[in-house]
Amino acid sequence: MKSSNRFFVIVFAFMLFGFTVQSFAARRVYVKKTPPARKVVVVKTVKPHNNSIWVKGHWKWENNRYVWLDGCWENPKPGHLWIDGHWKKTKHGWIWVQGHWKKQ
Repeated sequence: MKSSNRFFVIVFAFMLFGFTVQSFAARRVYVKKTPPARKVVVVKTVKPHNNSIWVKGHWKWENNRYVWLDGCWENPKPGHLWIDGHWKKTKHGWIWVQGHWKKQ
């Protein structure tokens, strides 16, 4: 392969990779409307495992309105603690901070 052709193949590969990575990047959405109060939901499902933890449901911003997402059972990550997601008020509006596992 000629060196000029190899150069273009490498440049094309980097461009393709860059656009792919960019398309998966999280986009921060600011919501001007205050989220509704958290719903009180009684969990009646059986724990799948003795050590399962309940991840609370939350309001999601979708199609210009809040939609309730039910909670679910999750298997714990060894050596980690679950931190609930929450809505955070900023100067630009409300943003959703995703729940996550925090190393203990």
